[in-house]
Amino acid sequence: MTDKTQGSLTQADQAKPFTQPAQATQPTQQEYLVKILQAPVYDAAIASDLVLMPSLSKTLGNQVYLKREDQQPVKSFKLRGAYNCIAQLGAEKQQAGVVAASAGNHAQGVAYAAARLKIKAVIVMPETTPEIKVEAVKHFGADYVQVVQYGTSFDQASEKAKQICAESGMTMIPPFDHPDVIAGQGTIGKEILEHIHDLQYLFVAVGGGGLAAGIAVYVKQINPNIRIIAVESEESACLQAALEKGEPVTLSSVGIFADGVAVKTIGQEPFRLCKEYVDEVVTVTNDEICTAIKDIFDDTRVIAEPAGALSVAAMRKYCAQHSVKGANIAGILCGANINFHTLRYVSERCELGEQKEAVFAVKLNEQKGAFKDFCATLGGLNISEFNYRYASDSEAHIFVGVKLKRGKAEFAELLGRLQSAKYECFDLSDNELAKLHVRHMVGGRPHKPLNETLFSFSFPEYPGALMHFLNTLGQQWNITLFHYRNHGAAQGLVLVGFQIPSDERALFDSHLAKLNYSAQEHTDNPAYQFFLASDKV
Repeated sequence: MTDKTQGSLTQADQAKPFTQPAQATQPTQQEYLVKILQAPVYDAAIASDLVLMPSLSKTLGNQVYLKREDQQPVKSFKLRGAYNCIAQLGAEKQQAGVVAASAGNHAQGVAYAAARLKIKAVIVMPETTPEIKVEAVKHFGADYVQVVQYGTSFDQASEKAKQICAESGMTMIPPFDHPDVIAGQGTIGKEILEHIHDLQYLFVAVGGGGLAAGIAVYVKQINPNIRIIAVESEESACLQAALEKGEPVTLSSVGIFADGVAVKTIGQEPFRLCKEYVDEVVTVTNDEICTAIKDIFDDTRVIAEPAGALSVAAMRKYCAQHSVKGANIAGILCGANINFHTLRYVSERCELGEQKEAVFAVKLNEQKGAFKDFCATLGGLNISEFNYRYASDSEAHIFVGVKLKRGKAEFAELLGRLQSAKYECFDLSDNELAKLHVRHMVGGRPHKPLNETLFSFSFPEYPGALMHFLNTLGQQWNITLFHYRNHGAAQGLVLVGFQIPSDERALFDSHLAKLNYSAQEHTDNPAYQFFLASDKV
């Protein structure tokens, strides 16, 4: 049963206490070791396979192993922590039931665990949650779980979950910031060491930090020589930010592609453990994540979700940067709950991450034979993409993709040839605006000056989101450009141009704040200026 609840919480509601699992403030490392060894996770979860990745091992010159948490009944590691946390509750609290706020793998883990233990659970999910995830929670929860959809963000859903706890006496099951959750995830480290006795590097994805904390506190006690490397998306690097500050900090925004690790603030207890037991942090780009999804598919024929591929993405980067060869390396495929439509984006971006493709902008003379001359300058490189647009009687602007065999070195040689031939060009391979939007919009500049200001937005994927945007911003300022693509996530990526008189910028910014969508200005982005911007007044 799904209950879509409307309305907002009052301050009095938000101030009410809510029940969460009792916990020791800071268990010692020995206490964590006992917790992990005694965790009853195998009543619900399986000891997943640890498989050798032959193709990636050959590519990297190392023995690369992958822990297959996609084999869990809910297709992610989250079941371990959720089940262990619920199983540790006393009989009275179990009978009262549990609550969780999540739009992803934690929701499915709690639902499955509750059904396994035959206790009732309420899962609060934002109204923007894709239907496939809502149905999965209901399926795993069987007759024991009620799904409540509330709000348009995780924060709103979380506040609703706290309200339900306060009113019902049910217990909140946190996704990562609790010793019993951490201990449940730590059983993965135990299983890895049971199969590889001479492991040298272990890569672990970080969102809220529970997985990395549990694995690190176990592994470092058994074999302190194993190097634990935490991996974050560069769009949600909350552990790295916390380490720099010396305490957990809240990121202003997080990216939506690797939604399984899109956490603004690392948990207090995970941070304490990661600070002590994790050796270093590596961040990876979306393109590198896409490459890792392809690497995993090539060796296992499994399609990992973006967050689930983080550890493999970091392996490529780390081994190249540190010249690691002949080592035993392991990572965790921590989830495979991917939206099918996300695969379009993955396929589009993976070769950029592998450095097998590069994209760039170039000006061509608008004359007969110019395209042929340009192709001749490319030499033996294959063109993977070519977007052409007449710009004036003297020149054309083109967006070009080329296939590479030798990576960045080959592309550097190409840019050198083009510059020697007097072509004006620049690299767009790391320009996110160009790869997300501009490559699909190459169509020429406006015929008159517009004084256009460019913004990107993350739109919630729910009915009424566009009208909310237009009612807030679109009625007072003229929209001159609009591009939207759905990437199979709970939020869509939108590029919008506005005509904003200089004396109205402060008023526009105040309306932008009221909109409460994640936004960033891109007026100075070189891809926009090259292909789409009008001439200045």
